[in-house]
Amino acid sequence: MCGINVILGKTPSSELLIEKMMQCTAHRGPDHSAWVKVSEQVFFAANRLKILDLSDDSNQPLWTQEKDAILIWNGALYNYQDLRNLLLDLGYRFSTNSDSEVLLYWLKHHGKEGIKQLKGMFSIAFADLNKETVLILRDPSGEKPLYFRQSPEAWLFSSEARPLTIDQKTQIDTDQFLPYFYQRATFPDRSFFKQSVQVLAGTGMTFDLNGKLLEKFSWKHGVESPSKPGKDTFEELLKDAVLKNFHTERRVGTILSGGADSSLIYALWYEETGEPTPTYTVTFENKKRSKYSDPEYTKKLGKKYPTLSNEVFVDLNKVKSNWQAYISSLDQPVGDSASFLTWITAKEAAQDTQVLLSGAGADELFGGYNRHRAYLSYLNNAGVWKFLKNTGISFLLPSAYQKMIESISASEIDTFIQMSALQTIPQNHLQAFRGWYPKSNSPYKNALEWDRTYYLINDILKIHDNACMAHGVEGRAPYLDYELISLTQSLSEEEHIRQAGKTWIKSALENRGLKFIAKRKKLGFGLPLQEWAHDSAYLDWIFPPIRKMNEKWGRFFPEEMRTLSKEPHSAKGRQYLQLWNLFVLASWLEIHTS
Repeated sequence: MCGINVILGKTPSSELLIEKMMQCTAHRGPDHSAWVKVSEQVFFAANRLKILDLSDDSNQPLWTQEKDAILIWNGALYNYQDLRNLLLDLGYRFSTNSDSEVLLYWLKHHGKEGIKQLKGMFSIAFADLNKETVLILRDPSGEKPLYFRQSPEAWLFSSEARPLTIDQKTQIDTDQFLPYFYQRATFPDRSFFKQSVQVLAGTGMTFDLNGKLLEKFSWKHGVESPSKPGKDTFEELLKDAVLKNFHTERRVGTILSGGADSSLIYALWYEETGEPTPTYTVTFENKKRSKYSDPEYTKKLGKKYPTLSNEVFVDLNKVKSNWQAYISSLDQPVGDSASFLTWITAKEAAQDTQVLLSGAGADELFGGYNRHRAYLSYLNNAGVWKFLKNTGISFLLPSAYQKMIESISASEIDTFIQMSALQTIPQNHLQAFRGWYPKSNSPYKNALEWDRTYYLINDILKIHDNACMAHGVEGRAPYLDYELISLTQSLSEEEHIRQAGKTWIKSALENRGLKFIAKRKKLGFGLPLQEWAHDSAYLDWIFPPIRKMNEKWGRFFPEEMRTLSKEPHSAKGRQYLQLWNLFVLASWLEIHTS
């Protein structure tokens, strides 16, 4: 929806700096940009992408009528109509139909205590001049990013990490090479810029008007359990989430892969409205369509639920021709090839669509990844798995099974961390990841929560936001609706295990005559890297930048990363994923440190 930038405290030239920060995030909100001096040491700037209430009256920064409170924010408030009605009962009156004005007055009336009632995706900066406080916060789902830079004189906040380096020489945080190599992204509280660190999802801060930090706080989704948490409840909640995500004054499209998650979103929408909407499906050259057959499935879906179908063709030449533009748009590198596919899809969708829905979050909430199935097998048969590992026969198995067996560790925690990694993390580095792992007594729920709070936020949602916002498109994820997350949080370990493998989603599809989608083999959303790993044109393109990166940065790499980047031709098995991971980083470093 927007880009936001904040300065709290003293800087040599706050007016010039806030202007530069605002310009740096202009792509996030192409419809309007403005900054204001809120008080002597508080500056707010916003870039607006108009989604709801297209009038200029909803532009940001947005003041109350009394000019005693001001808001900038990025995201969407899905329960704004309920909150609006509550405020009307309290005597408030509104001059717009936007969720922004509702949020402004909600925070004015309730302050920090009101954030628990907010249901949506958001990063927020709100100043109350009567209370002489500034509230900064990021939603628990982590859909909308927020970074900050702290110095003795000032705090700076931004929707992206780059604006926080705009007045300084870029410094790379070399400690982030470790998590990047094994998990494709920095740690959740960091960025690749030393100056820019992340506000964690579900956390906030309160400041005075001089930029003094008064309080840090955190909150989570509610865990109120429905009376009968089952597939019928799930369907009703998802249907409600889909309708709320489609509620805009701009055109909404769906990234439709032909997989279970996005197909169910579209089916629910069409059942309720009978209205075909744009869908976007990635397609590859003919020789790869037998494996990457998304268009085949989306066409079958379209026979029952008509779509305004668009195919986004991708081959190596298209990746190459868009590469510099793509890398230049990346605020932070994520070594997941789904990032490029989302970016090129958003680029083509932007010609006709301003909001893009995806199935992000379904796998993490409902146990849809192959590693979830493997982890359950491990929990039920730990002795067998450890025996297989100790026999040393994993090299005889397909690479996917090798990875599974190599992941088996002394503890349940280490085992799932290894299962989620691109390749086995050496024992001396595991401690760096353990601190992020959930600590409950439910091992399978912990695994899902790790994927939701570490992998989903750090990889998938970062991709979604960056790729869509690069083209002035808002990305939305109905599965991350507040009520759905609350539902999954309320489930016991046993209930999660019973519906592992996305049982509810697949059941909903089968009940709609979409068994062919429900039974489709799980295939990740990404480029055909395994096939390209045998293509000399691809290897000749990615090897030189990887080697060049090693020459400059290799001394800071963990040993395995240094070895592979020095000799990328030595990659074997599943390391075609690592080659892409390294190539993205090499390309990003070349642009952002030159």
